Amino acid sequence: MTPDPAPPVRSGARPLVPALVFVALVVAAVASLGTPLITSVAATFRVSLDSAQWTLTIALLSGAVATPVLGRLGAGPHRRATVLATLAIVVAGSALTVLPLPFAALLVGRAAQGIGLGLTALMMGVARDHLPEERAAATIALISVVSVIGAGVGYPLAALLAEFGGLRAAYGLGLLVTALAFVTAWRSLPAAPEGRSAHVNVTGALLLAGGLLLVLFLAGERGLWTRHLAGAVTLTAVALLLLCVWTVSELRSTTPLVDVRAVRHPAVAGANIAMFVGGSGMYLLLTLITRYAQTPHGAGYGFGLTTSVAGLVLVPFSVLGFVAGRLTPRIRARIDGPLLLAGSAAVVGGGFVLFATARSGLAELLAAMGVLGFGVGSFSAAVPGVILAVTPESETSSAMSFNYVVRSVGYALGSAIGGLVLASGTATGRRFPDDGAYTTAALTGVAAMAVTTLACLALARRRPLGPTSTPSAPAR
Repeated sequence: MTPDPAPPVRSGARPLVPALVFVALVVAAVASLGTPLITSVAATFRVSLDSAQWTLTIALLSGAVATPVLGRLGAGPHRRATVLATLAIVVAGSALTVLPLPFAALLVGRAAQGIGLGLTALMMGVARDHLPEERAAATIALISVVSVIGAGVGYPLAALLAEFGGLRAAYGLGLLVTALAFVTAWRSLPAAPEGRSAHVNVTGALLLAGGLLLVLFLAGERGLWTRHLAGAVTLTAVALLLLCVWTVSELRSTTPLVDVRAVRHPAVAGANIAMFVGGSGMYLLLTLITRYAQTPHGAGYGFGLTTSVAGLVLVPFSVLGFVAGRLTPRIRARIDGPLLLAGSAAVVGGGFVLFATARSGLAELLAAMGVLGFGVGSFSAAVPGVILAVTPESETSSAMSFNYVVRSVGYALGSAIGGLVLASGTATGRRFPDDGAYTTAALTGVAAMAVTTLACLALARRRPLGPTSTPSAPAR
């Protein structure tokens, strides 16, 4: 299958770019609102912290499940309607989080908000269809970056509002920005090019949803592995079976949810593997730093920061991540994508080393967070270029939605690894882990980023594609 012909340049392309970036930023920031509000949710609804944690987990779960379905729908003629309908669901969910309703309604609202995470890939598809090639590449890279640094934007704002205005005020921010995103999309998003078609493989969607739900559930429920190991192993086997059956179903389907054959392409497979391992490491360090900053002095380390102040620790992550995202397309013109991924992974590894060796002062935590942000921003901006270089334009949303699913699983795994390592370093009867547990977790991250760097270098050697080359899409 040859790549789609380049679409004509739209005269209204200039306002389209900020609209695409804004929608991607909003859905990422709103999905991350659960992170700083867990304690407030537990106190307001009188539930346990483990139950309150589901306000974050359920958003990630619904996002991971909805993403491939939305990606397939976004590849068809009804992409604009799909985007608007999804944003309407997100707005409705945001309203549920604000209204004085029971805890179950809050969970439903958070699940609806998480569905919006699937729109990131669709925004990339719009950019590739309606912008000139060079500008489309830069816009897609920026969308990928803001989908990652959105957490760094939403976290401090939500924490600040929760501290001074209460839980409903923090969730009210989500309602406001999602409503603005809906209006922006309604006014700015064009229709998909003619001649597209997209049919959802319902059986494949159900199999993938079941497999992903189990994988992310197992990653998030750390206590299951320590208290019910046999049950955890059984659920893992069921998850693997579902995903294997899904793969076979996709290969046999004439309307696959994800083009598995294209995913097997060395460049696409390599980028997804790098995103999985690299995403695990990135989220691990983000979790370690924010948790370390909030640990009270009585533990023998930490800074005892409040939730709102701790949120400010993420500012260097967001700022330097955005800067890296803007610089990466220019660097990509001189350096091959896999090499750029390797360099970005090495930068993230440097953040782990900095945290492992120097965290006695708050300035050192800010420095580590800044290094992490720069590496993540560069990594996130480079991945789409590697994948889309061998992907037809009509399959942009589908290909990037699969990459998002891989990234989500990697994030969940990174969070789980961090929790397990810190839990194993917590002595009986103590509330907080030993300081050395943070070093162990950081060294685990160094190993993960070393693997990512080596994998990217191997990809560069296997497929030496110059930055000025224009590869053709794989035949399917």
